[in-house]
Order: sequence, then structure tokens, then C-alpha cells
Amino acid sequence: MASGISAKHGLLTTKCSVFHSLQRKILPHAICIQRPTEVKCLRASTNSTIESQHNEKYCIDIVRSRDYDGFVSSLLLPEDARRSSLALRAFNVELAQVKDSVSQKTIGLMRMQFWKTTVEEIYRDDPPVQPVSAELWRAVKKHYLTKRWMLRIISEREKDMEDRAYRNLQELEAYSDNTQSSLLYLLLESLGVKDVHADHAASHIGKAQGIVMCLRATPYNSSRRKVYLPMDICMLARSFSKNIPSSAFPAFLQTVVLEDYLQRVQRVDFDVFHPSLQKRNPLIPIQLYIRSWKKTY
Repeated sequence: MASGISAKHGLLTTKCSVFHSLQRKILPHAICIQRPTEVKCLRASTNSTIESQHNEKYCIDIVRSRDYDGFVSSLLLPEDARRSSLALRAFNVELAQVKDSVSQKTIGLMRMQFWKTTVEEIYRDDPPVQPVSAELWRAVKKHYLTKRWMLRIISEREKDMEDRAYRNLQELEAYSDNTQSSLLYLLLESLGVKDVHADHAASHIGKAQGIVMCLRATPYNSSRRKVYLPMDICMLARSFSKNIPSSAFPAFLQTVVLEDYLQRVQRVDFDVFHPSLQKRNPLIPIQLYIRSWKKTY
């Protein structure tokens, strides 16, 4: 009986060995077999990750090349808001470059309409397949950003397609408030800041930033009227700093760039065409870091 069991056991072992040998020959590289649905999910997850990385890189590249000061400022934000900040700035760059990239006003208005439709679709959870749109949708979902500020930026950029000089300082202030201040409101929301003093400061800083940007662009677009430095606006914005929560300060880091430009233009007797003003200050990143460490603007 024992010998019979031993013989059967030996035969069984031999059959198992032959089976495994045949399996290795037929499926030499098989480690595990996945169901089709599992493979599909794995591919979808991988593709989604790659696409997300591509979208983020696109926003980083466009902001770094077209809004370097904003790019450096975004790097100093808390990690939770950094990616959303770059998405918002990429959105702003896309709108800002429409006017200079089209030969006909009609084409520019069509692009503005595209962004209006895009914002509406983002808030319906159906963003178009476009890197900035996808990143903007991610930021909206994460921080519950206000749609009104985005639409206000688009509408003001759309009106600016008229390509005419600002009639007075008040008109330039209104344009700056609707574009730059609206962007700052969105940055504050991405930081989780809801504070009336921070909003008030953002309004004045946005106006000052828009005016300084207009001055910096004067050599490039000399057909625009020369506007005098708004020193009163800058001083008024700074007066609110003592009432602003510390969590809001990162949104206002770019005031370092404004202050640097105002000081440099003053040194050349307010000549906005001076060649030295066309060069980037290499110390700006260090100044931004120091200001972010001190939590002041």
C-alpha cells in the first residue's frame, strides 16, 4: 500500500514538472494574467498622469517665458497653492497675448469668446482638451475659485482689443482693477484667504501693477500715451499692510517687482525709454525670497 502511494506520488510529481515545463515554454514571460478591464484602467490611469504632467509643464513654461516675475513669485507660494497660481497666471498670459498675436480684431474677439465658453464649461465640469483649461479646472475644483473674476478679466481684455490709448489715468486704473486686481482676488482664494483688508489691498496693488506694466511696455508700444507714476496709489496700498492676515502676503509678493521698477525709473529721471529699464534685475529672486521670509510687501 505504501509503495503504491509512493509510486502514485512520484507519477504525480512528474506530471506536475512536465506541466510547468510546458507552461514556461508556451508563456516564457508570463508573470500574471490581467483581465482586459484591469489593463484598460491601468492604461487610463497612466495616460491621465502623463497628461496631467504635460498640462502642468505647459503652464510652467508659458508663465516662465511670458511672465517671469509672476513665475518667480509663484514658486514662493505655499505648495498647496503653487500649481493653481501657475494655472491662473498661464490663463492671464493666454489672454494678454491675444491682442499682439492676431492681425485682425475679429480673430482676437473669437479667441476671447473661446475663453468665455471655456470658463463656463470648466464650471460645468466639462473643460476642453487644452493644457491651461485643464489646469484651471483643477484649480477651480480644489479652491472653489469665483467664476466672476475670470469672466471680468476676459471682458476687460476683450474691450482692450480696441487698441487705443487710455484717455486718462482713471481709465487705466479701471482696466488694471478689472484685470490685475481680479487675478489677485483669485490668488487670494487659492491661498484660502477671505479677508476684506486683503481684498482692499489687492484692489490698489492691482491698479498700481497695471499702471507700472503699462509704463514698462511704453518702449515696445510707443503709440500709447505716457502716464505718470502713480506714487499715491502705491503708498495707499502699503497703508493696509498692518491689517492684512499673514496668509495673504504671498499673493502680494510681486509688489517687490513694482517697487524695483519705480526706483530704477526714478534714477533715470523718469525716462521710460532708458535702455537700463529694459534689462531684468538679477537680484529680484533674492529680494522676493527675503520679502517672503519677512512676510511683508
